[in-house]
Amino acid sequence: MPDLHEISLIVNGVVREVTVPARRLLSDCLRHDLGLTGTHVGCEHGVCGACTILLDGEPARSCLTLAVTAAGHEITTVEGLAGDDGPSAVQRAFRECHGLQCGFCTPGFLCTATALLRENPAPTDEEVVEGLSGNLCRCTGYQNIVKSVHRAAELLAEES
Repeated sequence: MPDLHEISLIVNGVVREVTVPARRLLSDCLRHDLGLTGTHVGCEHGVCGACTILLDGEPARSCLTLAVTAAGHEITTVEGLAGDDGPSAVQRAFRECHGLQCGFCTPGFLCTATALLRENPAPTDEEVVEGLSGNLCRCTGYQNIVKSVHRAAELLAEES
């Protein structure tokens, strides 16, 4: 019988109670225990960024984080980026500027870009590239992803 732990996670603003083995990865907990399949698992080594979520507002690799260490923390997955009025500015910009192709890496890019723009609302091209450097896409040349982040910055500026 594995060492099980009852933990409380605040996921997308909702308190979720879950019982997990001590070594359950946060990515597996989100996907398999909580049914939030928007968080994708690519490399399982923290290299590709597909599993990126926001942990207390900061980008974190859920494939490198044990679920028990996230207990009591605020977790935002791609499902939690949209508001009551629809997709977030970052999500709208990625759609508008075609910042995705197959979509596998997109949830990680969306979470990372959200945090980047919260920290730096008007980044340069170099700052966008640096800010997203931990996320890999095998389909694009990144031009539309960078363009999407700049468009999201414009949309956020218009909203405020």
